[in-house]
Amino acid sequence: MCQPSGVPRPTRAELEAARSRTVPDVLPGPGDPPCSVLFCGINPGLVTALTGHHFGRPGNRFWPALHRAGFTPRLLRPAEQDDLPYLGLGVTNLVARATARADELTDDELRAGAHRLRKLVARVAPGWLAVVGITAYRVAFDGPRASVGPQDGTVGDSRVWLLPNPSGLNAHWQLPDLAAEFARLRAAATA
Repeated sequence: MCQPSGVPRPTRAELEAARSRTVPDVLPGPGDPPCSVLFCGINPGLVTALTGHHFGRPGNRFWPALHRAGFTPRLLRPAEQDDLPYLGLGVTNLVARATARADELTDDELRAGAHRLRKLVARVAPGWLAVVGITAYRVAFDGPRASVGPQDGTVGDSRVWLLPNPSGLNAHWQLPDLAAEFARLRAAATA
């Protein structure tokens, strides 16, 4: 894992201890603009759980894609996630349990996560729910043919957009392509 200069690499013991942690949702509160897009990751990775910051692993392309798409005025660091509600954005996870890889989750966990997510979306009422992770979405929402882009169905009153997983492990999608897909969502969310 590539670390910024001067930042120590987490030890194996620190990462293993992070499996018991959860990462709180980042949601608009009183005084914030309405939530235009609620981004939903699959589940926290171990670095994310260790730091408490969504998409916290160095090399995760969520923050650069978000910025390149025009959602943020500058590239935010994961530690600046609390700036998102001021921009009408939020972040949550489908499953709270931290793992080294998303494929460690069970289908039952993903389906239970969809149930919890439906309740959260009903409360937050985002214009769009943007799920990052095609395979997890297909299982959680029983959509075996779902593909990247806007979905036909809704979650509550919120429209759904499926985005590729921005993890560095997803080599099929490079940053320019991810940013282009995020930009398509942004265009729809601001239309």
